[in-house]
Amino acid sequence: MTSRARHCAWRLGIVILGICSIAAGVYLLRNWIDIFTRMRGEEMALSPTSRSYADWKVSPLPLNFDVYLFNWTNPEDFYEGSPRKPRFEQLGPYRFREQPDKVDIEWHNHNASVSFRKKAFYYFDAAGSNGTLEDVITSVNTVAHSGARRFHEMPSILRVIAATTVSNLQEVSETQTAEDWLFKGFKNALVTMGKFISPSQVPYDRIGYQYPRNGTTCFDGDINMFTGADDISKMGEIYTWNNLTHTGAFEGSCGKVHGSMGEFFPPNLSTNGSVYLYMPKMCRAVPLDYTETVTVHGITAYKFSGTRHAVDNGTMYPDTSCYCVDGNCKPAGVINIARCSYNASIYMSYPHFYLADPSYLDAVEGLQPEKEKHEFYMALEPNAGVPMDVGGGFQANYLMEPIRGVALYARVPRIMMPLMWAEERVRVTEEIAANIGLVPLIVLMGQILTGVLLAGGLLCTCWYPTRKLTRLCHSDDPKAKASVLRPLTTFSVSGGNSGPAAASASGGATTTQQLFHQHASHNERVGIRLLDYRRSSGWTDSGCSSASERLLESGSTDVIIS
Repeated sequence: MTSRARHCAWRLGIVILGICSIAAGVYLLRNWIDIFTRMRGEEMALSPTSRSYADWKVSPLPLNFDVYLFNWTNPEDFYEGSPRKPRFEQLGPYRFREQPDKVDIEWHNHNASVSFRKKAFYYFDAAGSNGTLEDVITSVNTVAHSGARRFHEMPSILRVIAATTVSNLQEVSETQTAEDWLFKGFKNALVTMGKFISPSQVPYDRIGYQYPRNGTTCFDGDINMFTGADDISKMGEIYTWNNLTHTGAFEGSCGKVHGSMGEFFPPNLSTNGSVYLYMPKMCRAVPLDYTETVTVHGITAYKFSGTRHAVDNGTMYPDTSCYCVDGNCKPAGVINIARCSYNASIYMSYPHFYLADPSYLDAVEGLQPEKEKHEFYMALEPNAGVPMDVGGGFQANYLMEPIRGVALYARVPRIMMPLMWAEERVRVTEEIAANIGLVPLIVLMGQILTGVLLAGGLLCTCWYPTRKLTRLCHSDDPKAKASVLRPLTTFSVSGGNSGPAAASASGGATTTQQLFHQHASHNERVGIRLLDYRRSSGWTDSGCSSASERLLESGSTDVIIS
């Protein structure tokens, strides 16, 4: 092989290498995220032997469960026409250290899912609490009112007896200690009677906001979720709750079981989307919308927050109209979960009626919503979908309203009464954040490799033409420059001529002189000013006073190149 042939083969190899690099860069640009997600899925999918199993079963982070109770300070003024609004005093937080675990675990390979129950023990943290479990708190007597609402289902004689009993033995309010209101629970005569008459409709023997959550598996029910073994994007997505794919608490899509249980979310999150958190005690999935990008221990995270969308019932968002139970739509800001709480008149909202219709806040005293304290949010690392910072909670409210035929409730106003709210605030440690930070680092490395391949491919492909042009610019041979410029000049002139001369040019017989003769027949004066190349400054305008520049008169037959 001659040296010229080797030189051509070498140049061709460089060009082919450049084309391959560009193709590889384009492929990675379009598919790197998917490739990495599949690679990560093979390692991170939940299984008894996976790296994520231990942290999923028992959280490695210290968990604090904070509960706030509303003390009703003026129940004696609660009657129709009263000049005073119901006034509430927030007490707490009553902090409990939570030790969670997942038990009754069963793996289902046929659909890549796992079933389990949540079990947790709660230990009172006196040092982290603002108050003691012996605090005496007055709240709404929800048992008496809920029972009175169902008296119409009884025969006439029993209805009169029950109404008289409630009016004589019960009050509109109930006073107990904080411990009784929370995990311990307390006895109630109506509950005892109801459990004796109809055990199936009265599942508990005590009353308490968190009873019987402590140390049992029945509070959150049976959960089945996908492990991600077949599709990592489904990891953590709940499939059934208590063997149901639809709760029946709400109609249509509002009652569908879906969303995350809080440990895992879909990878490759977008700032244009939302994530869903399934809340068993609300029998629904709560949407969290992207609000801002934050930094947690130096790691970029997307903050998804509960907005008005999550507590609307069709007032602002048509897709939420199915949260109106039996066609009864309350002003936005509260969600009726009666069908999820034994038909008690319970409504969920953000704490202190944050983002709710102003009418709820105007009806009571003592509540003050603040975004910093009452926003529900989750900050997620967008590539892995892992929670970095979680805060906020929901508030339980009871709708008090008059009940005909029951003297105790014949003259009460219709008001949404706050009961309590709870929150869990969890933030990953710096060590865990550093491990999570490897995911965006690997994604960045893939993007850098993509850029290198594209840049290297373009460089290899354009290397030879660039080298030729560079040599030309540094050449002192005017004939070499003229040989390059002459076809360009001829092309530019022929491009502006559509007459007979252009037609003859296609046959190869037209000269530059003929082209100018043809063009001059339509113009009195035609001039071409050529550019003079100087080594010191590259291509420059030679100027009007240069001796080397000539204007072509209409009858001229000369083209001067200098």
